[in-house]
Amino acid sequence: MAISHWKSPPVAHNLCCYRALHTTTTRTTSSTLSLSQRPLRYAVVGAGFAGLSVAWHLLNSSGKDLGLHIDIYDEVGIGGGASGVSGGLLHPYSPKGKLLWQGAECWNECLKLLSIAEAAAPQNFNGSIVQRRGILRPAMNLKNLLILNDNAQNCLASCRIETIDQVAAQNLASNLCLPFNSAFYMPEAVNIHPQHYLQALFLACENLVKELPYSGLGVKELHLHKKSIHKLLDFEGEYDAVVVCLGAKADLLPELSGRLPLRTCRGVIAHLQLPDDMGEDYPDHGPSILSDAWLAFQGPRSLYMGSTWEWKSRNSSPNVSADESYSALQELLPKANVIYPAIKNWTFTGAKAGLRAMPPLTPHGSLPLLGCINDVIGGNYACNYWLFGGLGSRGLLYHGWLGKLIAQAMLCSNEEIIPTELTSWKKIKQ
Repeated sequence: MAISHWKSPPVAHNLCCYRALHTTTTRTTSSTLSLSQRPLRYAVVGAGFAGLSVAWHLLNSSGKDLGLHIDIYDEVGIGGGASGVSGGLLHPYSPKGKLLWQGAECWNECLKLLSIAEAAAPQNFNGSIVQRRGILRPAMNLKNLLILNDNAQNCLASCRIETIDQVAAQNLASNLCLPFNSAFYMPEAVNIHPQHYLQALFLACENLVKELPYSGLGVKELHLHKKSIHKLLDFEGEYDAVVVCLGAKADLLPELSGRLPLRTCRGVIAHLQLPDDMGEDYPDHGPSILSDAWLAFQGPRSLYMGSTWEWKSRNSSPNVSADESYSALQELLPKANVIYPAIKNWTFTGAKAGLRAMPPLTPHGSLPLLGCINDVIGGNYACNYWLFGGLGSRGLLYHGWLGKLIAQAMLCSNEEIIPTELTSWKKIKQ
C-alpha cells in the first residue's frame, strides 16, 4: 500500500475487530467463557516509550464495551531501559533539517501523549515533564549551512524553523556562539524529562482504567510486573496477544535472537550543574542545543550533555564507570564548548547510559520495526506475537503514532493497518 494514500483506520468497530481476533487466534475450550464474554488479555513486554504508548492506546482505542486485561512486564520498571536515559529533545527533523518520514503525524501524536501525561501528573509531582524552551541547531560548516537553509523552507507550521544570526541567538542566551553566524531555531520544539514523562504516562493509563466501568463486558485492568521475561513462548495459552517493546534487549529472547535486523549502540549522557557561586544562570527562555554534542537544559543550573556512540556494544547497564565517564567528557566537552563556551563553568555530577536498538537504513530513512512476528519465530500459535522495536535515537518522536498503529493492529488482528514501510524489515535476510 502506498503511504501517500494511507489513512488511520477508524476504531469505532473494535467489537468487530475483537470477534475477528478470536475467530482466528483463540482456542475454544469448554472451561472458558464464551468468546463474546471474556476480556482480551494482552501482555506488553517493556515499559519504555514504546511499551507505555501501546498500553495507553490499547486502553484508549478499545472502547467502553470491550473487556481488556493488560499486563506490562519490565524487569526494572517504568523507564528502566534506554528510554529513561534519553536526551528528551523532541522535534520532527533530521540532522540536516529535513522533515522525517511521516514527521507531521509523529509530531502531532507525540504532543497529544505529552498533554495526556501532563494532565495526569498530580500537583505534587516530582519535577517538570516538559521544558518549552525551543531547540537551536547551529550551522557547523558552509555545506551544512546551505543544506539546513534549503530544508528549513519545508518546515511544519506547528514546528517552525527560523534562521537566526549570532545577535539573535545571544538574545536567547548570552553565552551562545555560532561558528558561521547562523543557526536554525525551532521555537516550538521541546525538551522532555523522560523519566518524569513515562511515570506520568503510566499514571494516565491507570487513570483511564479507573474512569471506565468496573463491571460488565467493558471492564479494563492494568498491571505492572517487575519481572524478567526469558522466553516469549512462556506466554502461550495465557494471552491473546503479546507485543515485544524491549529495544535492544529483544535480541536476548531466544525466539528472536539473530532474527532482527538491528544494530546496537551504547550512548553515555553526562549530567552537569552550575555551582551556586559560579557563572550566570542559563535563562528560562534559553534554547536547548543540537550540535556535534547536544545540551538539554533542565533548568537555570542543570543540564544533560550527550551523547557518545559505542557501536556493537552489548552493555545495557545504565551504570557508567569512572573511566567511561572520563572518556565521555573528553569527547563531549570540546564539542559543546564550541557553541556554549560557558560550559567550562559547569561541574560534572554523574553519568548514565542506554543501549540503543538501531534499525536498518531504508529509502525513507532509518525506520522502526513493527508487525506480527508469528512467522519470524516459527510455529502455529494460539497467541499473536507482535514487535514494536528499533526506535534508535528517535523513540520519543515515533512512540506516539506507532504505538497507536500497533495497538489498532493488535485489537483487529490485522497487520495491514501498519504501513508497509514499517513491516518490510521482515523481508531482510538475516
